[in-house]
Amino acid sequence: MSRYGKPHEIVTDKLKSYKAALEVLKLSHVQNTEISLNNKIENSHLIFRRREKMMNKFRSLKSLQKFISIYSTFINHFNHQRHIETRDNFKNLRQKSVNSWRQICTT
Repeated sequence: MSRYGKPHEIVTDKLKSYKAALEVLKLSHVQNTEISLNNKIENSHLIFRRREKMMNKFRSLKSLQKFISIYSTFINHFNHQRHIETRDNFKNLRQKSVNSWRQICTT
């Protein structure tokens, strides 16, 4: 806060710990707990939540790094913007990815 000043609004859910922390900081008057605003923020963090959930299964950092290096290559290869592409174009892109992946795996 010393760098950017006091915020005009802080969007949180109705968790009591947020309210208590904001009271300590003397910012409880700027807290906004509307449901729709918090949902927008929570949905923007879904990618990170999915990755965190996957990481919790690993006990050592070395095995996690090994998995992520392979997994990121795989996901980047098959990640097509399904909501942007038409159905036929998406299916064609997906099939091309599968075919090229099979070629990579056979070599």
